Amino acid sequence: MATFPTPPTERQRLDQWLWHARCVRSRTSATALVRAGHVRLNGTRITSPGHSIRLEDVVTVALDARVRVLRVTGFTQRRGDAKTAATTYVEIGASNPPGSHAN
Repeated sequence: MATFPTPPTERQRLDQWLWHARCVRSRTSATALVRAGHVRLNGTRITSPGHSIRLEDVVTVALDARVRVLRVTGFTQRRGDAKTAATTYVEIGASNPPGSHAN
C-alpha cells in the first residue's frame, strides 16, 4: 500500500498577507499596523508581524475609522492586482465609521 505525503499546511506571515490582500499600501505599513496592536487573529490581539496565519483564520483589522473582519481563503506568493487580492479573503463583517448611518 503506497502512502502519499500530506501537503504542508499553508501558512503565511501576517504582515505579508495583509500587504498581499491589499489591506495596506506597503509591507512596512502592515508591520507597523500589527506592532501597534491594530490587528486581531481569531479574536486575539497580535503584535508580532511574523505571526503565521492559516486558511480559515479570521483577521480583524482596525484601519483609520473603519474595522474590517476578513476570513483567510488563500495566499499568494507576490502582491498582485486588486482582483487577485480579493481571492485571498472573504469580508465577513465591517463596521460603519462613526457618524455614518446604515441604510
